[in-house]
This record gives sequence, C-alpha cells and structure tokens, in this order.
Amino acid sequence: MPHTHQSGKAPRMPTPEEVELVGLVPLLEPFFRGSVVRDLMPAPLRDAMETHGLTPRHGAVLPQLLAGQPLTVSEIAHRLHVSVPTASELVGALSRAGIVNRAEDPANRRRVLVSLAEAYRPLLETFVARRGEPLLRALDGLTPGERAGFLAGLTAWVREVQS
Repeated sequence: MPHTHQSGKAPRMPTPEEVELVGLVPLLEPFFRGSVVRDLMPAPLRDAMETHGLTPRHGAVLPQLLAGQPLTVSEIAHRLHVSVPTASELVGALSRAGIVNRAEDPANRRRVLVSLAEAYRPLLETFVARRGEPLLRALDGLTPGERAGFLAGLTAWVREVQS
C-alpha cells in the first residue's frame, strides 16, 4: 500500500526499525549532488551535457540505451515513468547534442527508434561503471537472497516516488 501524504491527514509514523532505515537515506544524498556526478563523468560527455544545457533528466535516458537495442520514445517514457511528450523532448535535446540518434523504424514508419551515438557509448559505459562502483561493492557483500530483497525494496521505493 502506498505511503502517500493526504491533505488533512497525519503522515504514517515509522516504526523504530523504519526510522533507522529512513535515517540512512540522507547519507546517500551527497553522492547524487551535481558536483560528484560531474566529477565522475568523462570530460567529453560532461562537456556535451553542459554545452547543450542538458540536465540529470536528460542523463536518465542514456543508461536505458546502453543495452544496444534501439528503443522507441514510448518505451523510454515507460521506463522513466514520464509522458511520451516529455520523453520526446528529452530525446530531441539529446539528439540535437549528438549524443543519441533517431531513426525511422523500418517495421513501422510512424515510430522513431532511439539509439546511443557510438562516439558516446564508451564514455557512458565508463560513467555508469564509475557511478555504480559503490553499489556494486555493496552488492558483492550480500547473499543472493539479500540482493533479491534489496532489488525488490529499491524497485518498490522508486515506484512510490515516481507515482
């Protein structure tokens, strides 16, 4: 059941165990600050993002394209939990910056396929690896069951935040 704040109602109070968990969240915040992210980003990718005024929202599109399979704008919208027009705007700005390519889907000419520009693939792979290092080290210390629980919890939290 979602823990959403409803106007006029007191928020659900966390249990002592939940207070400990919620207290850990602010400790992660410095890792998500712009300066930390900027320092981990390879210079050519950082320069392209800054030159074209691209934001973390634009950057969120890029890892979706790392698997190599082109995605439609609708698929990107679904993955990011944003509207199709929002995803289209994000992709358009990334395309103007030369970071992604847009092409007509040969199977359906009304659809546009989005892929990562090959020049940016190694830069993005490096950035994702750098960003993921602390998480991957933490996961290395977990059992398969703990990993599954962590993934389930994190996925549920993302879903709640994005809804």
